[in-house]
Amino acid sequence: MSKDILTQQDGAILRVTINRPESGNGMSNDMAVELAGIFDAAASTSQFVVLRGAGKDFCIGRAGMGPQPATQPEALDLRRSNEPVFQCYGSFRRSTIPIIGVVQGRAIGFGCALAALCDITIAADTAKFQFPEMGHNIMPTMAMSALVDRVPRKALMYLIYSAAIVDAERALTFGMVSEVVPEAQLDAAVKTLCDAMLKAPAAATPAVKEYVRNALTMDISSAVDLARNLHSVINSSSEMRHDKH
Repeated sequence: MSKDILTQQDGAILRVTINRPESGNGMSNDMAVELAGIFDAAASTSQFVVLRGAGKDFCIGRAGMGPQPATQPEALDLRRSNEPVFQCYGSFRRSTIPIIGVVQGRAIGFGCALAALCDITIAADTAKFQFPEMGHNIMPTMAMSALVDRVPRKALMYLIYSAAIVDAERALTFGMVSEVVPEAQLDAAVKTLCDAMLKAPAAATPAVKEYVRNALTMDISSAVDLARNLHSVINSSSEMRHDKH
């Protein structure tokens, strides 16, 4: 485990912190690989994950990113170099337990994608979100792949084409954020959510994510059948009876 990503097991909660505050928590490819590995293993110890950045920013993007070099690498080399990012995005979707994002300060590029990929995202009212790729002459389908099942089409097109910096309230209307709170109340809001989730039946927590992950790509009748099956299986389990108060 590197010092750039910190983990803390807090009972049933796995707390994960991007820990490069001196550089806005910019993420290298190695960090993306490490983060994906943490999420892939989290369900073995935890009921859910809380992800945040150290210091004043959430994450300002990929470390060392900027204008593209004059000589473009071969396509296969470029694909290989980008694979850690796609795998990291995939780990949010693969995770069988919820990932809660806590956003303060800037969430830029890769950081904005991470904030959007979280199952629930709580943002301070001072947070800022941006996808600047077009301004750096970068074809942004990598970033778009993180948003394609998270935000509506018009929001996606606006964010990418304009490269505008949007505030937390607009990010909320775009579907990238679940709740916006005053910066001074951010930690309290996260605690309130965590307390509520800890009271939920442990067996139901991953089942809810399983349903959302699969149902959104199904036709209606298949989505209803999945709901029917999960409802019967989970609610009849001994774990649910044990969890009842």
